[in-house]
Amino acid sequence: MSDADFRLISDLIREHAARRPDHPALAQDGVETLGYAALDALMDRIAAALLREGIEPGDAIALAGLSTPMQAALFLGALRAGVVVAPLATSVTPQAFAGMLADAQARLLFADASAAGLAPAGLRVLDIDALDAWLPPPGAQPRPVSPGPGHPFNIIYSSGTTGAPKGIVQPHGMRWQHVARGAKYGYGPDTRTLLATPLYSNTTLVVFFPTLAFGGTVHLMGKFDAGRYLELAQEHRITHTMLVPVQYQRLMARPDFDTHELGSYVAKFCTSAPFNAALKADVLARWPGGLVEFYGMTEGGGTCILEAHLHPDKLHTVGRPAEGHDIRLIDDEGVELAGHGLAGEVVGHSAAMMHGYHGQPDKTREAEWFAPDGKRFIRTGDVGRFDEDGFLILSDRKKDMIISGGFNIYPSDLEAQLREHPAVADVAVIGAPSDIWGETPVAYVVRRPGAQASDFELRAWLNERVGKTQRLSDLRSIDELPRSAIGKVLKRELRERYLQEQPGP
Repeated sequence: MSDADFRLISDLIREHAARRPDHPALAQDGVETLGYAALDALMDRIAAALLREGIEPGDAIALAGLSTPMQAALFLGALRAGVVVAPLATSVTPQAFAGMLADAQARLLFADASAAGLAPAGLRVLDIDALDAWLPPPGAQPRPVSPGPGHPFNIIYSSGTTGAPKGIVQPHGMRWQHVARGAKYGYGPDTRTLLATPLYSNTTLVVFFPTLAFGGTVHLMGKFDAGRYLELAQEHRITHTMLVPVQYQRLMARPDFDTHELGSYVAKFCTSAPFNAALKADVLARWPGGLVEFYGMTEGGGTCILEAHLHPDKLHTVGRPAEGHDIRLIDDEGVELAGHGLAGEVVGHSAAMMHGYHGQPDKTREAEWFAPDGKRFIRTGDVGRFDEDGFLILSDRKKDMIISGGFNIYPSDLEAQLREHPAVADVAVIGAPSDIWGETPVAYVVRRPGAQASDFELRAWLNERVGKTQRLSDLRSIDELPRSAIGKVLKRELRERYLQEQPGP
């Protein structure tokens, strides 16, 4: 498949249903299985029901719930009807949930018990687990719809780690880009993909759709459990997976990890959060198959790819720009920086780019940078530099950078140093307000079991190893870092916690 061969994913599923009707398309926790013919027929019934409801191509519906074959079929059936899908997280406040529904202008909400109490009054809600009465009889056929590459495919809501979630409108052509590169990573009719991240996350979808487009099988986990993941991987001889760094960390830390037979793996993917070099090295050493890190944004733009198994000396990087992707660096004034070694904000252009933030043209403009020739780029908010071989080395999120006494301090530098201490299992460094310096670095540390070093000793150990301007003003222990459902550390929550823990006047 190539970019020029644009196809609708729902059409490819129909073709697989004709060729291998009984081949499993969707499975859940190793129990429930839906073959391609059954999936194709269910997609038809869902598409027909949506059209019967007066939901037209280009209208939106919302999905909220745990990952199941039925939730996946609803997503796919809506696409067959030309309907735009807004998959929503349930781990949010009712106010945020209502805000996303209103922003998407969703005509219907399909939800399971995990979304109970979140739906606002006045919106029709259908229970994902009880749709038999809503669906038309078997054999129902929707009228044909053929969206083009530029038509909206889904609205993915950002994690909201730095503010209210924004609706990212991704077109069919952007999703096709993910499918088109699939052959390079070994996708095929016998692919067996295990997914333990939610279907509302772009992280999941970048491997979910290619697996089905190539006629493989997707195994869904409703919730991630490291022990169960390894059991399913061994039992079903999984070939592909997408995991976020914290999931890799928990899997590799299991005492029984090396007792599982994982030799069937072809490709393991990672994205969404910083993936430290030591953890990559551990995965390479103990887990068969390739390890591929994608660096990019749900908004699209540019992607860097690190094939870690081919470049074990570049694990401190996020790889080189993908083929056809233009990655550049700009300074604070929006001027492009040239030459390796210069640090600036990462911006990217590719054929896979969002239309914009749904209903928020001002936010869309803030996310764009235009080259002097008018070429459109998406701003990442990340600071990085290229090495002499063209590999991108990230410094930090621009918003997370600490400015203390006029000096720029990158939390990732301090976090990497602290991880070298044997007592530290996980760490996050934030900027806290300071009357003297403006901001000052503070660390929250998760200890390894049995670790004896005190907070004072850890802070002193770190401060002896960094520059004077980088020294921590405070270090505190925490049982677990707050994270989003896809593993991003919620530094905003840590800043709020630190302020609440400060003594009053």
